[in-house]
Amino acid sequence: MSKMLEAISSALSLSARECVTFSGEGELPSCYAVTELAAASVGAAALAVRQLIAAQGGRPAQVTVDRRLASLWFGWSLHPVGWKLPPLWDPVAGDYPTADGWIRLHTNAPHHRDAALAVLKAPVEREAVARAVAGWRGAELEAAVVAQGGCAALMRSGAEWAAHEQGRAVAAEPLIALSTRAGSFNAGWSPTPSRPLAGLRVLDLTRVLAGPVATRFLAGYGADVLRIDPPGWNEPGVIPEVTLGKRCARLDLRLAADRAVFERLLAGADVLVHGYRSDALEKLGYGEQACRQLNPGLVDVALDAYGWTGPLSWRRGFDSLVQMSVGIAQRGMQWRGADKPVPLPVQALDHATGYLVAAAVVRGLINRLAEGSATQARLSLARTALLLTELSPQDRGADAQPLAAASDADLAPALEQTAWGAARRYRPPVAIDGAPMAWTRPASELGSSPPSW
Repeated sequence: MSKMLEAISSALSLSARECVTFSGEGELPSCYAVTELAAASVGAAALAVRQLIAAQGGRPAQVTVDRRLASLWFGWSLHPVGWKLPPLWDPVAGDYPTADGWIRLHTNAPHHRDAALAVLKAPVEREAVARAVAGWRGAELEAAVVAQGGCAALMRSGAEWAAHEQGRAVAAEPLIALSTRAGSFNAGWSPTPSRPLAGLRVLDLTRVLAGPVATRFLAGYGADVLRIDPPGWNEPGVIPEVTLGKRCARLDLRLAADRAVFERLLAGADVLVHGYRSDALEKLGYGEQACRQLNPGLVDVALDAYGWTGPLSWRRGFDSLVQMSVGIAQRGMQWRGADKPVPLPVQALDHATGYLVAAAVVRGLINRLAEGSATQARLSLARTALLLTELSPQDRGADAQPLAAASDADLAPALEQTAWGAARRYRPPVAIDGAPMAWTRPASELGSSPPSW
């Protein structure tokens, strides 16, 4: 058993010995053990489902993780047939040299781009942004963009992050912070050995990319996932990838009528997964206490970027920003001998945290069956980064066997009729004997379903 799977299993109180096997060869190119992280996080989520099946009276099953397919799913699983995905990145987003180092601007959301450009007093032109950034010291620009409501991250070394107050706070947090309490539960969850999450109502308040990965996994085992977004929000580059198996609705929680609908949905849910900033739901009036009052038995699982304690716990963040903050991009630059930041080959913090979120949800369901308790879990991209950096061998070289190129044999045979056109997906990266991962709904557009169970 890999060290990473052992660490994740321990955090979830799951037994992984003799029931998880790995297949597939090759490694994603990195100075970090990214393929091991992919296989371990996918394996842990499936292991939790296996234990849930046993708790439901099913027979013990074997879990088989394909390391290569897990690595491919950490990229993009969807392959359009006759159409193209929108660009993933806004033209302004990226890494820029400052007067004393490097900084990354995350500008995919229009209001985040507007915030950065307001600070820089620059037009929507990459060359003009680069000229403006070059006149700033990195720490001062990071602080200014964040204060304006934007998203930016100074490139730090691992040692600098470890000495930073936020780095110390994250290091003191558990990988998955779990707590339980007494709860009363909704009826309706109707699992079977082959579809262990059938009938499970999952209210999805997440955005790119970790949270949607988690709920996509849950939908693959039968959960009824209802994603809620505000009017006007869109993530065109990733929505076809992550809405597989889900229904997607819109509500404006500033309106009384929509708040009433949301509260009915929340009261009828089994699971709430949310991925906003740590204080965002509290500001909307749906903090932990309010959610408990509306639904005492809720499995409540949340993730954020920079952890749940410390001075930056409230900060907006994304995978690429956290990689800059915690030293991953800087070590990658050194490893490759490059003259600019070198991130991981995939957004591994997002994907891995997503599968850990899914595993935490299923752990909560096991607690519900075994003890009649309601579970809360908290995770973060920064804490997942610590798992990767601590458990990656320090002497990883550039001679690791690369993954074989993806081929038609890696794709599931059936066409997925998405809202944008036909597409094919990679075959599932994990198999549980007797409980295949399968989705009954194709990827759909945000707001394409009514907000109802």
